[in-house]
Amino acid sequence: MEEYYFEQSQANTCVRFVDIQSMDEVMQLFGVFDENLQVIESETGAHIKVEADRIKVTGSQEAVDLAATVMDKLFAMIRRREGIDRSRIRYAIDLAKEGNSDLILELLDDVIAFTHKGKQIKCKTLGQKRYVKALKQHTVVFGVGPAGTGKTYIAVAMAVLAFKNKEVSKIILTRPAVEAGEKLGFLPGDLQNKVDPYLRPLYDALYDFLGAENFKALQERGCIEVAPLAYMRGRTLNDAYIILDEAQNCTIEQMKMFLTRFGEGSRVVVTGDITQIDLPRDKKSGLVHAITVLNDVQGVSIVQLTHKDVVRHEMVQRIIQAYDRAAKREYHSTND
Repeated sequence: MEEYYFEQSQANTCVRFVDIQSMDEVMQLFGVFDENLQVIESETGAHIKVEADRIKVTGSQEAVDLAATVMDKLFAMIRRREGIDRSRIRYAIDLAKEGNSDLILELLDDVIAFTHKGKQIKCKTLGQKRYVKALKQHTVVFGVGPAGTGKTYIAVAMAVLAFKNKEVSKIILTRPAVEAGEKLGFLPGDLQNKVDPYLRPLYDALYDFLGAENFKALQERGCIEVAPLAYMRGRTLNDAYIILDEAQNCTIEQMKMFLTRFGEGSRVVVTGDITQIDLPRDKKSGLVHAITVLNDVQGVSIVQLTHKDVVRHEMVQRIIQAYDRAAKREYHSTND
């Protein structure tokens, strides 16, 4: 725990001093050209300056307390060799503002899985933590949220973990091919070649956790299947971990068909973003319908992720928020 000093100065400006262990830590925290420092100052309202072997924090008491608390947690992350970026800093500040600063470090203890190269995969947000908990405890889980929240990647990680632990004997990943009509017909190759572009994100995630060679070997043995949703019709899928991705582009009939395919020993994950529906206007999304119909069904968990759970570039969060605001304005103008 950092040692803080506090004094009251004129004009209700508070000052706190934060001891530092090395300038290398400070450089990691502040970032290249102080880009991280600028985020901390703008988001907390405090002024931060390095003085010899300590950091001086000035501003209102609320701003100073917030900045000092966040820097304490960020320094702890650095000492545990965790990467610091602007998105992570903003999320830490959001948690601290909500009075949940202790949860900043708690997230670091949740190792979900390891990639085939040995990299640890951890929850980066509380929403992701809720999602992982649901995946461990429920038979059917819906992960609903915007792009970049890790819905599919985490689901694949949990599927590979379940397979390695022999909890299931097969992994099945599927997606609806919303252009499975005329446009698909112009693509070269057989049907599998035609639908592979739609399934590429699922392949990429599996390569991360299994490696390309191991993935191909398991696929040849029938332990892993990546296929379009149409291939699920008429089958009963036992002892499998089944992931339906981009489910917002399923019709109600397709969703019902899919959810009635799994058999004994199987687990189902449905992921999607209800703001990116590509179906014709006269078709209602099966995902929107399902989360309403199945909301109170025992054994089903619906996890809603938001822009706060976006772990891609910080611009993705801003873009999502801008579209959300535009959608709300359009809704209000339509209903006024």
